[in-house]
Amino acid sequence: MAKNKGWNYEVTVVKIEEIINQIESGELELSEVFTQFTTATTHLQQCKDFLEYQQKQMNLLIETLEDSPDNYSEEEF
Repeated sequence: MAKNKGWNYEVTVVKIEEIINQIESGELELSEVFTQFTTATTHLQQCKDFLEYQQKQMNLLIETLEDSPDNYSEEEF
């Protein structure tokens, strides 16, 4: 996932929740429902990509820890 300094996971989740609330309220015109739905699915994909990237990073860190030599004594920590 490309790093976008203006993007924030938590903010995006809030935006998705707001869109869902708007759609569920029944106050939007049908064309706006489709527009908002498209926006929400785009946000959901961004969140999914972010979480997948973070999971890969965590797996790499865990793998690095598991593969590292046991050169450290417990006293060093």
